[in-house]
Amino acid sequence: MKLSRLFVRTLRDGPSDTELISHKLLLQAGMVHQVSSGVYSYLPLAWRSLRKIEQIIREEMDNSGAQEVKLGLLQPREIWQKSGRDEIYGPDMIRLQDRRGRQLVLPPTNEELMTETVKSVIQSYRDLPFNLYHIQTKFRDEPRPRGGLIRVREFDMMDAYSFDMDTEGLDLSYDLMINAYVNIFKRCGIETVIVEADSGAIGGKDSKEFILLSDSGEDTIVMCDYCSYAANGEKSEFTKLSVRSEPLISQKEVPTPGVKTIPQLCEYLSVSPEKTLKSVFYKSGREFVIAVIRGDLEINEVKLKNSIGGGDLRLATREEVAEQGLISGSASPVGVEGIKVIADDSINLGNNFLAGANKEGYHLSGINHPRDFQAEILTDIALVEDGFRCPNCAGTLHTRRGIEIGHVFKLGTRYSESMEAMFPDQEGNLQPIVMGCYGIGVGRILAGAIEQHADDRGIIFPKAISPYEVILTSLNTDNIEVMEASEKMYAEMSQAGIEVLWDNRQESAGVKFNDADLLGMPLRVVVSSRNMENNVVEIKIRNEQQGYTIPIQNCNEEVARLLEK
Repeated sequence: MKLSRLFVRTLRDGPSDTELISHKLLLQAGMVHQVSSGVYSYLPLAWRSLRKIEQIIREEMDNSGAQEVKLGLLQPREIWQKSGRDEIYGPDMIRLQDRRGRQLVLPPTNEELMTETVKSVIQSYRDLPFNLYHIQTKFRDEPRPRGGLIRVREFDMMDAYSFDMDTEGLDLSYDLMINAYVNIFKRCGIETVIVEADSGAIGGKDSKEFILLSDSGEDTIVMCDYCSYAANGEKSEFTKLSVRSEPLISQKEVPTPGVKTIPQLCEYLSVSPEKTLKSVFYKSGREFVIAVIRGDLEINEVKLKNSIGGGDLRLATREEVAEQGLISGSASPVGVEGIKVIADDSINLGNNFLAGANKEGYHLSGINHPRDFQAEILTDIALVEDGFRCPNCAGTLHTRRGIEIGHVFKLGTRYSESMEAMFPDQEGNLQPIVMGCYGIGVGRILAGAIEQHADDRGIIFPKAISPYEVILTSLNTDNIEVMEASEKMYAEMSQAGIEVLWDNRQESAGVKFNDADLLGMPLRVVVSSRNMENNVVEIKIRNEQQGYTIPIQNCNEEVARLLEK
């Protein structure tokens, strides 16, 4: 492709309102066009990269034994109602109706339709196991799209779904997919870490995320500095330190005028935070919830949400708290009736705590569980913070930022049972199909590669997903000898199967070099009048500082050698 004919317009500077380097460079390099908030058109350069990513995915999925299908985009809403996820997804799922008034959805994922499709085909245990995948556009009405292709409302994903007779078969399918993912990301030239993850709206027993570490990532990752433990912040655990136990004492009201927060309470009464209890108020649907945790810890709202079965969860307003007869800053579950209390298990790693007295200007000392209040649910709802102790060893946990690139789930029988996808076993008894699901964000791989491989001059594409392998830069385009030599090299490289973008524009050397760095092709070959006088060309590898010259007749051989290397 000649750059003079390529549908692209590069910008001297990236947009100032972008948060992520990938978002800035995709716009600056003319690879995407923003249609609306969270919706992008892929222009020729980006589309070439995305097709290469898709091809790598297809090859590795096919190698794993998975089979590609193509599902319809418009889906009947009733199958989502049948699975129960119509309510779980809430406003994130785009709903519409056709001219006959039938309710439809644009899918954010495809467990329901894939299960319905398989259900119509499976007749016996002999039909299992198998794995189906497809690459398709998905839709999620994100409230706050951000980061270019990182969090969008319309995006391309590879979804795969395994179908097995039992959990042992699922374990094998799950491991096959993890191996395929490792190969995919390695071939795409990006480094990821595998972490334990929360299953979210997808559901299922176990799940793992493939995370590309990046300071601009939206996910918090917790990693041990000693062992291999790694988990998403939403799922991560830690060893909670016990507070030295004391002989139980009775409750006592303590005046605390103007004290509303744990730090204020600790300063006023000269106590440490782990000797206090913190109460936070939430609404889950119509239900009011008090979450209780030791004062030195914070609440992980994903864990809290999961403890009550998912669904919407939000902080209660001051008005809603007052309606329950509670006083913000002076409240606790002590003496409260008719309200669901969910407590972190840290409340049993100590005693004689300070807590709110449910009375303005007062707290209670000597509070103990379960003597003084009962938690309906007692579980881990604590947020891991940097410096906490690893749950698997004596190591220290550290937090990092990252971007989720892929996710694998052990669904079990959640969807097959709710949607009645059964198969007759060897005895003729109907059994639910055991399922797994596996997703990769195609656009996120492109954005993630740019996040991981970029410098202050622009993109540095891994060869496997670069739009072109070589950018051939012709300087002094008014020189006939330069243009004839360039055209010959362009033709020979193309015939040799080398993907080359020829910058034949009538622009200055500075503009051409800046654009070559910005666009990030792995190799740059420079033809100029000065080089022609010496019968050489200059070759520069994008991620190296200096180029070098070689005889012009050796150019194609050297380019092929470097690309192979």
